[in-house]
Amino acid sequence: MDIVTTNHAGQSGAEDALVIAGKSFGSRLLMGSGAYPNHQVMLDCLMTARPALVTVAVRRISLESYPESLLDLLAKEFTLLPNTAGCATVRDAVLTAQLGRAALETNWVKLEVIGDRETLYPDVEQLLRATEELVRDGFIVLPYCNDDPVSCRKLADAGAAAVMPLGSPIGTGLGICNPTAIERICVTSHVPVILDAGIGTASDAALAMELGCDAVLLNSAVARAHDPRRMAVAMAKAVEAGRGARLAGRIPKRLQAEPSSPQLGLIGG
Repeated sequence: MDIVTTNHAGQSGAEDALVIAGKSFGSRLLMGSGAYPNHQVMLDCLMTARPALVTVAVRRISLESYPESLLDLLAKEFTLLPNTAGCATVRDAVLTAQLGRAALETNWVKLEVIGDRETLYPDVEQLLRATEELVRDGFIVLPYCNDDPVSCRKLADAGAAAVMPLGSPIGTGLGICNPTAIERICVTSHVPVILDAGIGTASDAALAMELGCDAVLLNSAVARAHDPRRMAVAMAKAVEAGRGARLAGRIPKRLQAEPSSPQLGLIGG
């Protein structure tokens, strides 16, 4: 499966494309494919938002084609990114990635190695080892990791094509709990930074982009919203607006008011 540029109305276009491992994407929004009420709602949301990549959990779907299978529904319209969701060891993650590569004919993988089942926080040590092993095996690795600049640097140095720090624990909707750390990761990273996990609403996605993230990956925020289709639209616009604000440059914060109108010419002045 080839990774191709995906453009949709309202995105910033080729002049500001997301580039990962030399591949260009027109959108800076990535979306998951789980937790939707049904396949039709999922397809409606994805068709509306037109994300650059759609993640699919290798362990949670049938990789055999049959009428109305998830892969049949998605593969015709979107570029799929298999992930190793549910894996807790290097061995399981590597084997799952290899299965995804064989089934979907792509060497791209979102790498997850979970160290705690309650918080779903990554196991940093095993994540780094799995990254190194998969890079040696020819994979384009996008690891889901902690919001820790040191971990992100080590993953990038190990050959990760991008780093995907969490904003807050998966599915919590808490937004970005440590914006200072995320901004620091963005400033120091020599590979793209994709905010992953914890997004709850559009303002969270916009903030991630304003902090300097190159893209945002989300799932539950859309899939579990009261109106998933409307939330998909909001998220696509939020990522675009946050990116625009980052490029435009915000005004400095001040402790005193500064009038926008000139003081000269006031009556009685």
